[in-house]
Amino acid sequence: MPLDGIVADCIAQELNNRLSGGKIMKIFQPEKDEIYMHIWSRGDNFKLLLSANPNYPRIHLTSVSSRNPTNPPVFCMLLRKHLTGGKILSIQLNNFERIFTIDIESLNELGDISVKKLIIEIMGRHSNIILVNEKGKIIDAIKHIDKEISRVREVMPAREYELPPPQDKISPLDLDIDRLLNIDAFSNDTLTENHGNATLNMSIGKYLLNNIKGFSPFLCRDICFAAGIDDNTGLGTVLGNEMLVSRLKAILSDTINKIKDRDYKPCIVYTNYTDENINAGIAEKKPQDFHCLPVRHYTDVKYFDSISTVLDIFYSEKDESEKLKQKKNSLLKVIDANLDRCRKKLAIQQDALREVADMEKLKLYGELITAYIYSIPPNSNKVSLPNYYSPDNEYVEIELDPNKTPQENAQYYFKKYNKAKSTYYNTSIQIKESQEEIDYLENVAHLLGNCTTQEEVEEIREELENQGYIASKQKKTYKSSAESKKSAVSKPLHYLSSDGFDIYVGKNNRQNDFLTFKFSSPRDLWLHVRNIPGSHTIIKSHKKEIPDSTLLEAAIIAAWHSKAQYSSNVPVDYTAVKNVKKPGNAKPGMVIYENFKTIFVTPDANLVKKLKFEREVEKK
Repeated sequence: MPLDGIVADCIAQELNNRLSGGKIMKIFQPEKDEIYMHIWSRGDNFKLLLSANPNYPRIHLTSVSSRNPTNPPVFCMLLRKHLTGGKILSIQLNNFERIFTIDIESLNELGDISVKKLIIEIMGRHSNIILVNEKGKIIDAIKHIDKEISRVREVMPAREYELPPPQDKISPLDLDIDRLLNIDAFSNDTLTENHGNATLNMSIGKYLLNNIKGFSPFLCRDICFAAGIDDNTGLGTVLGNEMLVSRLKAILSDTINKIKDRDYKPCIVYTNYTDENINAGIAEKKPQDFHCLPVRHYTDVKYFDSISTVLDIFYSEKDESEKLKQKKNSLLKVIDANLDRCRKKLAIQQDALREVADMEKLKLYGELITAYIYSIPPNSNKVSLPNYYSPDNEYVEIELDPNKTPQENAQYYFKKYNKAKSTYYNTSIQIKESQEEIDYLENVAHLLGNCTTQEEVEEIREELENQGYIASKQKKTYKSSAESKKSAVSKPLHYLSSDGFDIYVGKNNRQNDFLTFKFSSPRDLWLHVRNIPGSHTIIKSHKKEIPDSTLLEAAIIAAWHSKAQYSSNVPVDYTAVKNVKKPGNAKPGMVIYENFKTIFVTPDANLVKKLKFEREVEKK
């Protein structure tokens, strides 16, 4: 986890410098484990984010906007009651333990001034935000921890607040480097009895991590790199080499001095992709790690003036990516469950169709019995009759019910034939409907996989709700202007061909229908991969003849935005928009088309990236 005790100390220093003496103006809780506080301090507005998210717990100033729920959670209401209008006295860190304490002076229920503590514990999945009164008792926490969850300590209202058990490590402020890296300390009898030899077999990186409070694997690895040591090298090997020990002491001493002086330089480490890969669209430059001390074992490092800026950049993308992934996964579960249901139903229907595949025999049996009814002996179990439909007039053996007359046996076969015929007709329709539903769901799953924003995922959720796959959320009686705008955020993709023609691609079925039936003109060209989930692609003709080069580029784009993205020789059908129709009661994005031609292309990521053109689609 990048947010170690040293980074936490840097955060506490920055927040204390900026927010001490500030006034808490607003508090809201957009997520179940996140709190936003608007603070007026030193003539400026600040937004403080407190997160107990198990994946990305943190505290820092942020510029990212988040929604303010119409109905605030209980914990948010409690914080508003106790802290709104309060004055921040200080923000402190508990000895590099990643436990922040914000002392806030506010009025209590009796109108007297009291000092409450808002404690933020950064401990992975055990992270928490806790409000404590002036007597040290917990008022409430964003996560309740009872005895069933943890035997170590309870975090429940009215309980005494206790700090988590401290780590058995040395604070950087009290570290004796010579003693830490003295091999003689491991050779005396006492340490040998206490597994000193086992410690010598430990890697140097792990040894530093286990002994210095606030250090992370990232920082230990960087210190070893600067000293010219592989962090996986055994401790005994390092301590047995005076030159390595000397270099390690020098680097470690420099690091400790920077921590003591709080000489921090916040930075972000980016993925070490080559510029060639980035320009080709094969890789995207993304934040990989961060710290508040100079980083030496990575080449692509960018430094900033504020640790909050670093955390905001790093976590905003991570957080957005995580939320997007969670929302996509929840919809994929719904789609997969319905696909599984449809496939099972289709298999049953296909079995039923196979069972009645020989229905014409039943009709033949009935007709032959009727034709030769007077030659059939009564109470017969079976009979062989000539088949007058066959040129060879061969005999057909027919099973009979001896308790029925020949006429009744003929009616029995006609009745079975009519039933089989009805089953065949209805099942054929059902198979077609099941296959269409499977095609639709597979297409939605493909489009969902290509979503890059929460707004795009929300559009697909709304589509699935409208189609009855997801229970509809409780509809609001009033929509704010902000909410109305939010529903129109997502826009189709826009490309510009080398000949200057506009090419548009739908990112979901709502956009597909919009592009094909509202945005396009009859003479525009419509493209789609054949029998493969993908997006509708439109070439705007602007009343001009579309050249073959533009058609080829549009086909490559259409193939790229399909499930055949990484295939070759992909068939792409194209026709004029006027030839594309939407059948009655068809699902979103589902169309039929005629008078089409087919072009075979291989998707090209470089070409797609090159032709990408950022511009909003204006609705007619």
